[in-house]
Amino acid sequence: MVDTIHIIVGIMGNGASLLLYAAPILTFKRVIKKGSTEEFSCIPYAVALLNCLLYTWYGLPVVSCQWENLPVVTINGLGILLETSFIVIYISFALPVQKKLVILMMAAALVVFSTTALVSSTALHDHHQRKVFVGSIGLVASISMYSSPLVAVKRVIKTKSVEFMPFYLSFFSFLTSSLWMAYGLLERDLFLAAPNLLGCPIGLLQLVLYCIYRERK
Repeated sequence: MVDTIHIIVGIMGNGASLLLYAAPILTFKRVIKKGSTEEFSCIPYAVALLNCLLYTWYGLPVVSCQWENLPVVTINGLGILLETSFIVIYISFALPVQKKLVILMMAAALVVFSTTALVSSTALHDHHQRKVFVGSIGLVASISMYSSPLVAVKRVIKTKSVEFMPFYLSFFSFLTSSLWMAYGLLERDLFLAAPNLLGCPIGLLQLVLYCIYRERK
């Protein structure tokens, strides 16, 4: 029974994550239409890309035992493609200063991921050690990913406007965090459950702020 629930939650988590990763499509449709990134920040997308890279690696048989974390691999693999696309679009329409910042962030993310993959595959010799090592770094990346919307939260409180904090991004962030927290708890995997313990309240905070300021211009 527990295994069945675990599989169902994993499938639901994949669905919610897909909607979360696809939610910025509306934002970047606006960016392309206006030819400007306006006040949108690329930090959440760069951090999300690093998170997807690390957890794709975490779920592969190199780190996990066989394919026990297949749902983690599939959705984060798709996340890599989507986040990369968003970042490329952002760079295309960003100001020179913004482009430089994003490129530096991308380079840093690739260095962190490459180093993590190299060390875990060569210096560590069993799945437990690899999961602890990769999971610990992934945990930090996930906490950073779920904390990055606080930049938008600060802007909402300051401007009393939710224009640059899209509702669907906040909603699916909360939903995804809730489902993956449940998935991690059912599997007794701290590295999957722990970051979502932070993601849930942050997502809820965004929704509360949206309800408060959505009528204001």
